[in-house]
Amino acid sequence: MDQIDTSKYQNIRRSIDESWINVHPIQRGGILPSESKKALLSFADGYSTCDFCLEGRIDLVKTPPVFDFADDVAKFLNMDEVTFTPGARGAKQAILNSITKPGDYIVIDSLAHYTTYIAAEVACLKLSEVPHSGYPEFKIKAEDYAAKIEEIKKETKNLPAAILLTHVDYRYGNLADAAAVGKIAKEYGVPYILNAAYTAGIMPIDGKKLGADFVVCSGHKSWASSGPIGILATNYEFSKKTFRTSTIKGPWSGRSFTKKYVNIFGCPPVFGAPIVTLMSSFPHVVERVKHWDEEVEKIRRLIKELERIKDFHQLGQRPHQHTLVSFETPSFHKISKTHPRRGFFLYEELKKRKIAGIHAGMTKMMKLNTYGLTVEQLQTVADAFHEIARQYGVEVE
Repeated sequence: MDQIDTSKYQNIRRSIDESWINVHPIQRGGILPSESKKALLSFADGYSTCDFCLEGRIDLVKTPPVFDFADDVAKFLNMDEVTFTPGARGAKQAILNSITKPGDYIVIDSLAHYTTYIAAEVACLKLSEVPHSGYPEFKIKAEDYAAKIEEIKKETKNLPAAILLTHVDYRYGNLADAAAVGKIAKEYGVPYILNAAYTAGIMPIDGKKLGADFVVCSGHKSWASSGPIGILATNYEFSKKTFRTSTIKGPWSGRSFTKKYVNIFGCPPVFGAPIVTLMSSFPHVVERVKHWDEEVEKIRRLIKELERIKDFHQLGQRPHQHTLVSFETPSFHKISKTHPRRGFFLYEELKKRKIAGIHAGMTKMMKLNTYGLTVEQLQTVADAFHEIARQYGVEVE
């Protein structure tokens, strides 16, 4: 075997620390509180939550209290049963595997995460997309779900196998009317999947009030957890099918695995850091969702500050209802055309000011997330953008 140079793997460290302001659109809701960082170190080794596994499944472990935690998360979301998955994508895949068959139609919003499409492809499903309203708001209208259901009913003589709504989309941060879609789902008797990857864990979510049959969550995006980990919550009507356990038996050995989930490939693969940080952060998450209105007010103030820069325009809903926001920034894109570092100039100017999270190389459009930042930190971000604009001759009101 050729000799391998392993020096590049030594002393791996992240380039930012707690002294930086991180506005990364995916990371804000996943930043760990101090108590979870301590838990992470304690359970960092391999399958470290399996020390006292007596039942053969992580969600049945009582020390640490994973079993109790699943029940408490169900109560927190106002759903009946919960298990843990390898990210929100794993939850979507498990749901579609359990309630659809190849060739079925499902209705999704046209701003859905790519993993929604892949989960449908794996399950050999047909898609019907609810269109958005286009530039500049890109809204999803609840009533368009009814129109798509009627189209499928007319074409196939059957209802779709499920409908899925992305509660807040990852591109523009639009908050969809989940309750209105839930009402449509109930009227037609179609299972309703709510992808709450960017909402559950940072804002209050009541699954039954919203009419959801399934709530899908992302621990590392919105529950202050290290990843990858997701949450699959459902009601009693679907829990037996979705959480069904193995019935296969070895014809010669007689071996069977009756406690292992089929749709989640046996045991939820969230041993160690993911599940422990999710649990350790839970008290923090339960408290922080009570302050969602304050977070929304802060992002609206930042939007006003950034739109003082010439040709900075917020995309998506107005007034904005989520801390993830997208801007078109043609004035900065114009700078990149002649700057020696091209589109990297903005990333590097922000880096000098210890602000991270704006995608390197992008200047025509940008996304950021302010969840959990203080008023002072937000003002620092606004001031940084104003300084950079003036530095390159862009007008600031």
